[in-house]
Amino acid sequence: MNLYNLLTGEITQEDLLSYYNASIIYEELPPGINGCVDYYKGINNIYLDRNLSYYKKKKTLLHELAHIELNQLGQSDKLLAFKRDRYEDEADRYIKLLMSYINDNKI
Repeated sequence: MNLYNLLTGEITQEDLLSYYNASIIYEELPPGINGCVDYYKGINNIYLDRNLSYYKKKKTLLHELAHIELNQLGQSDKLLAFKRDRYEDEADRYIKLLMSYINDNKI
């Protein structure tokens, strides 16, 4: 079970959240931050800015789920700026790759 299954409609958002033991928390986040995810006491907490549009919330949620799927949480070096940027870029590229594959194969 993964993002590919979600994007192709094989599973629901709730299915994937349950599989990853994740919850979505809507809060007002600082300017310029649409969302973030952390792992605490066995739960992946996904924070989304409550002021985002519906579309932007969905896009941000996919990005945060990519971090979980790519096993980027809890990396000891992620606080270093260049590593953080690498993880952000990697999550974005992963989503684009999945979408491209689905579109190319008319799935």
